[in-house]
Amino acid sequence: MLYLLRRVAFLLLPILASCSSLYFPPPPQVPLLTQKGEWSGGIYTNFSQNTAVQGAYAVTDHLGVMGSASFLHTDKKKRAEDHDFGELGLGYYTRLRDSRVLEVYGGYGLGHTKRVERTPAEGITRVLEGSLDKYFVQVNYTSKDKKTYHVLGRDWPVTYGTALRASYVTLTDFRLDGQPHASENNIFLEPITYSRINLIGPLDFQLISGSNFGLRHRKFLKAANSVFQFGLVVNVGGQSGGK
Repeated sequence: MLYLLRRVAFLLLPILASCSSLYFPPPPQVPLLTQKGEWSGGIYTNFSQNTAVQGAYAVTDHLGVMGSASFLHTDKKKRAEDHDFGELGLGYYTRLRDSRVLEVYGGYGLGHTKRVERTPAEGITRVLEGSLDKYFVQVNYTSKDKKTYHVLGRDWPVTYGTALRASYVTLTDFRLDGQPHASENNIFLEPITYSRINLIGPLDFQLISGSNFGLRHRKFLKAANSVFQFGLVVNVGGQSGGK
């Protein structure tokens, strides 16, 4: 149990390192498909209210499709954020000889982002708004190896996995205080780890945490918001064995 608490504490660290950017990365989707007809769905959020709904389906024994929608709408004292983003992906999945799951996906995403900055004395000081386009590739990997923790009178099976996503994102139709502004682009690397705790049947609690690295120096489209999400995920119709 102490090991689990240490791991959860480590996963929470990235939320302490977020700052201003017009790109809020949605959580990398890790459906962990194993056979034709399997369906995976999930809903996630974080302490910044960046919420995502995801779904994936195994079209054949090795071809999977996935989609997600994420949104962030906050109105705080110093700024308001409106961020809506959607992704579609297609990829290959396989279950390896020792029951590990490997997935490779590629896809496209698009959305809209807006920020209104203000101060109590001056009111609105700056408005930033633009469209986002994104191309990404992603690799997911996990093992069936489980650790079981006995808490509150029952056993809690826990599995761990990793994913790496690389994304090319462009900020277009960018307007600063209503005036056209130069577009920006960046390449982001998002390595993450995820932990799944089985709650009941096919329903798991999932915690995703990782880093976001921008390979180019940009003023508005930078890797300033961490990849951290927690929520519920369900897999139905898959092969038996841990995932």
